[in-house]
Amino acid sequence: MSSTAARAVPPAAAAPPLLPRRLRPARCTAGAAAAETTATAGPTRVTTVSNRGDSLAICRVLNGMWQTSGGWGRIDRDAAVDAMLAYADAGLSTFDMADHYGPAEDLYGMFINRVRRERPPEFLEEIKGLTKWVPPPVKMTRSYVEDNINRSRKRMDVAALDMLQFHWWEYSNPGYLDALKHITDLKEEGKIKTVALTNFDTDRLQIILENGIPVVSNQVQHSIVDMRPQQRMAELCQLTGVKLITYGTVMGGLLSEKFLDTNVSIPFAGPPLNTPSLQKYKRMVDAWGGWSLFQTLLQTLKKVSLKHGVSIATVAVRYILNQTSVAGSMVGVRLGLSEHIKDTSAIFSLELDEEDMNSISEVSKKGRNLMDIIGDCGDEYRA
Repeated sequence: MSSTAARAVPPAAAAPPLLPRRLRPARCTAGAAAAETTATAGPTRVTTVSNRGDSLAICRVLNGMWQTSGGWGRIDRDAAVDAMLAYADAGLSTFDMADHYGPAEDLYGMFINRVRRERPPEFLEEIKGLTKWVPPPVKMTRSYVEDNINRSRKRMDVAALDMLQFHWWEYSNPGYLDALKHITDLKEEGKIKTVALTNFDTDRLQIILENGIPVVSNQVQHSIVDMRPQQRMAELCQLTGVKLITYGTVMGGLLSEKFLDTNVSIPFAGPPLNTPSLQKYKRMVDAWGGWSLFQTLLQTLKKVSLKHGVSIATVAVRYILNQTSVAGSMVGVRLGLSEHIKDTSAIFSLELDEEDMNSISEVSKKGRNLMDIIGDCGDEYRA
């Protein structure tokens, strides 16, 4: 959930040891097995996230719609829906949005109706719309939760949300458990197909699972620069079968040829950091190791990209898709403004060998451990 400005966070205290405690072993369903297999495989386009009887097949590269929330340019709704159809026609069939991403849910509603009218039923079955609910930390009554879920269902024009990803601001307020229990009840009533989280840390994910909430995934920030999810979070995911959906994987475009051999510290000397995402992820670069080390990373990625005939961004996403418990990674789409269908589609056929993976990991590990600076997954959003 990359749409909220990261709050300043003090250095994290030493994390407590990960204890399975009362966690039930993950059920080994066919969907869960498929998700685990494709996490390290090559050209598979689709994977399944699951928990108990709930499952959802998603494209491993998701179209991220944060860019519709403002700051990237004016959105022409008809052009945006045309662009969504083009992505879907190319096999990029999963869209990620949120209740607060401007008109994102409304655009999806327009898009899904075009699909219903203009594409065959089997095509419609492949389309998935994942949304998020980011409420204020108020009392989570059944009626309050249901009203908000119904609002998203109406905007997206669907009987049931494919996935509802829940965010909570204040862990000191345990109302998130009340909200998730109501969300689970709504799932049982057919208004939601799968329950998921966004930006929850490892300890809270464990508490949520212990309370019987059938979480299929947790959406977190994860890139070559930000490898925090591969620490405590990935360990818990392996124990429970919960998968990770990642955002910030190309760092708003910083992981691209555009920023190779540039110096953004000198005014007007390099490409402008003129979008909310570029500004956000530049702060992550600074926390990790600074622009000079980032250039070393870009040079390494460029070498790998030339070897395979793909772009730097394609390599960056493939590297994260190869990480433990990662089901899918987000690539932001500037609908109606620009498109990168060819580069994105190349991710599926790209297979990084051991030399490629090791060369990238070597540079990644030269930076600071962001777990020590920021804290666990999602802590950048909580003071």
